[in-house]
Amino acid sequence: MQAYVYKSLRKDDTYVFLAARDEFALLPEPLRAQLGGLQFVLELALTPERQLARGDAAVVRENLSSRGFHIQFPPRIGEVRTDG
Repeated sequence: MQAYVYKSLRKDDTYVFLAARDEFALLPEPLRAQLGGLQFVLELALTPERQLARGDAAVVRENLSSRGFHIQFPPRIGEVRTDG
């Protein structure tokens, strides 16, 4: 499964994964308004063996299959980051 990743230009460290490139209509309007503009970051293949820096790739794949999008929010205060 391909995923297209965008960063929010309004919300720091918040990313949107889409099942189809530039299909922003999949996002509910209130969410789009909160995120502001979105900037394309990368395209990646979400295979079962894929490890993500934050989050579970299986959950991302499920959200992409069922909703067409997945939101990755910033880590909570005190949460340990695994990506450096």
